[in-house]
Amino acid sequence: MRPLWLLTLLLALSQALPFEQKGFWDFTLDDGLLMMNDEEASGSDTTSGVPDLDSLTPTFSAMCPFGCHCHLRVVQCSDLGLKTVPKEISPDTTLLDLQNNDISELRKDDFKGLQHLYALVLVNNKISKIHEKAFSPLRKLQKLYISKNHLVEIPPNLPSSLVELRIHDNRIRKVPKGVFSGLRNMNCIEMGGNPLENSGFEPGAFDGLKLNYLRISEAKLTGIPKDLPETLNELHLDHNKIQAIELEDLLRYSKLYRLGLGHNQIRMIENGSLSFLPTLRELHLDNNKLSRVPAGLPDLKLLQVVYLHSNNITKVGINDFCPMGFGVKRAYYNGISLFNNPVPYWEVQPATFRCVTDRLAIQFGNYKK
Repeated sequence: MRPLWLLTLLLALSQALPFEQKGFWDFTLDDGLLMMNDEEASGSDTTSGVPDLDSLTPTFSAMCPFGCHCHLRVVQCSDLGLKTVPKEISPDTTLLDLQNNDISELRKDDFKGLQHLYALVLVNNKISKIHEKAFSPLRKLQKLYISKNHLVEIPPNLPSSLVELRIHDNRIRKVPKGVFSGLRNMNCIEMGGNPLENSGFEPGAFDGLKLNYLRISEAKLTGIPKDLPETLNELHLDHNKIQAIELEDLLRYSKLYRLGLGHNQIRMIENGSLSFLPTLRELHLDNNKLSRVPAGLPDLKLLQVVYLHSNNITKVGINDFCPMGFGVKRAYYNGISLFNNPVPYWEVQPATFRCVTDRLAIQFGNYKK
């Protein structure tokens, strides 16, 4: 059973992970930060998921670092108190797990000869320094998990094969132009939990990237960054200090189907702002300071889930969610959360939710002054 368990490490390697919908009407649960599946993270069959079990033929190499567990091209060296990357790692290794150690530096030859490495796990170490050629041998690396370290900058010269980068909970304050240059395969970056401000993103910092997924949560953003990749399908900016959404803030992100803006300080969403998101399916605006339902929701024909709980909304109009008239084509809502708002819910007209599939999809009440 141990080899199979080791191979599932890729599905649970980080503790501060992106939001995944659990149940459309279970709005009382906290936003569980679960890792999205690898298809979402990678975006293509050729680069997503755990390595094919059929391709992982047993290796009979006697090379295995002292104290580590090695089998089926998986080398697990976690929780050993290691100060440096161990030597004697078999060159056919595809998954190297070094999480929960005391490694403080990645040196030039630490990964020498590991040209078949697919995933590298360095979560929860003390890494503050990375040699500019440390990752040079890793020509097939697709997943790099280096969260919960002491990095103050994005590692230089990341492998061009990289698909997924998880670098949250470090000390990064700046994303310079060119740091992601040449990463044409990258489509998932998780960089929340860094003290990033809007001014920390240099113009063109994300040039050339065709990301599907980006998360910059638990940072110091005061507005929606305007220079992120326009290819994004998911953008998560929860737990920041964003105060308003202005008219052209979302102009660039017309391909979004999930937008996370919960736990900010948003008081105002300018009329027309949401019209730039024609494919939006989920909108998370919970735990903000909105006094009304955002204008424009009825025009989003694919919108199915809206989180508006824990705001200051005092009134819900009959046309706030659904288009006027009958026979107007749009997707039906699966979930609308309005609980913990000072709304007198007994005054809300039943027709307000005429485009909702089930009464259990609507959450009211539980307001505490």
